[in-house]
Amino acid sequence: MKHSQGGFTLIEMVVVLVILAMTMLLVLPRLPDTSGAALKRSARTLASTMRYVRDQVTVTRLVHRLRFLPGEGKITITTLPPGGTETSSQDPFLNRQILVDGVTVSDIEIPRLGKVSSGELIIDIGPAGVADITLIHLKGAEGRQMTVTAFPYGGQVKVEEGYREISQ
Repeated sequence: MKHSQGGFTLIEMVVVLVILAMTMLLVLPRLPDTSGAALKRSARTLASTMRYVRDQVTVTRLVHRLRFLPGEGKITITTLPPGGTETSSQDPFLNRQILVDGVTVSDIEIPRLGKVSSGELIIDIGPAGVADITLIHLKGAEGRQMTVTAFPYGGQVKVEEGYREISQ
C-alpha cells in the first residue's frame, strides 16, 4: 500500500517563512518614505538630539551650539570650550544628518528674538539647557508642519503636530 499525501512538511514551511522574513528585512528599509513619516522622524530625531546634547553638556561641562539655517535642512552642532574656539563635535551621533532630505527648518521662535526665518541662528545649550523657550518649526515636502519645543532649565523637549507659537 502506498500513502500518497500531498503537502509540505513543517520544515519546508519554516524554511519558506525564514526566507520571506529575510527578504522583508532587506526590502522594507529601502522603500520610499512618505513625507509625513519623514517629517515626524526628523522632528523626533531633532528632539532626541537636543536631549542628548543636554546630557553631553552635563557630562563634559562644555557648552554645545546648535547652528540653524532657517529655510534649509541643515543643522550643525559644535562645542565651545571655556575661553577656547568653537570646534566641531567629535561625537559621531552629533555629526550625522538630523533632518531627512525634503524637511526644512521654516523658522525658529525665541521670545527675546521673535521669529527668525532667515540667516543663521545659533542656540547655546549649557548645563541648564537652552536659555529661553525655543520653538523650532519644521516643514515637510507636502507643506505639513511640526513644532519642536525646547524648554529652559531641565532640558525637556517636546514634539507637536502643526505650527505652534509661544502663547503670550
